[in-house]
Amino acid sequence: MHMDGRTCVITGAGRGIGRGIAEHLGREGANVVVNYRSSAESAESACEEIRREGGDAIASQADVTDMVEVEAMREEAHDAFGSVDVLVNNAGITKDTRFVKMSREDWDKVMDVNLGGMFNCTKTFYDDIWEATEGRLINISSIVGKQGNFGQANYAAAKAGMFGFTRTIAIELASGGSTANCVAPGFTRTDMLESVPEDVKERIVSQIPLGRFAEIEDIAAIVRFLASEESSYITGEVIDANGGMDL
Repeated sequence: MHMDGRTCVITGAGRGIGRGIAEHLGREGANVVVNYRSSAESAESACEEIRREGGDAIASQADVTDMVEVEAMREEAHDAFGSVDVLVNNAGITKDTRFVKMSREDWDKVMDVNLGGMFNCTKTFYDDIWEATEGRLINISSIVGKQGNFGQANYAAAKAGMFGFTRTIAIELASGGSTANCVAPGFTRTDMLESVPEDVKERIVSQIPLGRFAEIEDIAAIVRFLASEESSYITGEVIDANGGMDL
């Protein structure tokens, strides 16, 4: 499942799952555009790691909620590597609070980044994916979009919205031979998870049949498969990666 010569754009790739995906695809030979909004140092570090492993990468600053900046990112990608084969919509935020205390600003901001950013990036790179030999759109959702979660009405709604968007775009891309799929990770070891109190983490793990959190590499490996030519007959699917938490 090597990615030699394929150009991949990963949004929100300066840290966490996005960075792990970028480095994983780079190790497999992809040309990687590491998008970030504010974590420039981490994004550049990811690019250096990819180059050390023999891949090629550029860091590209763009706020995914700003269509002008996203279009500028496309130009950077084209200048560096040519047309894009794979878009991974990973950028997202949370603004957690109980619904009775949730402001419209909290709601709108999460929708603007998680859904609006996905729209902007997909719209901007759609022609590239359509025209690519087996283009790939991969959206990173969450188990929260399927199960809901206390204090995350906005995030759950946004992540659930990704499912319908992915399935619709899959239908529209199909006649061109390109695919669209969604990955819905469970709780994954990132800096955000490490900040959760130990007793809360223990309670969460007790609900996971496999008895552990996902590692970033677990998610990145699924994305790599979906980005490869070997996944050519899979489209419109939501791939769960939650250790059996939704069984």
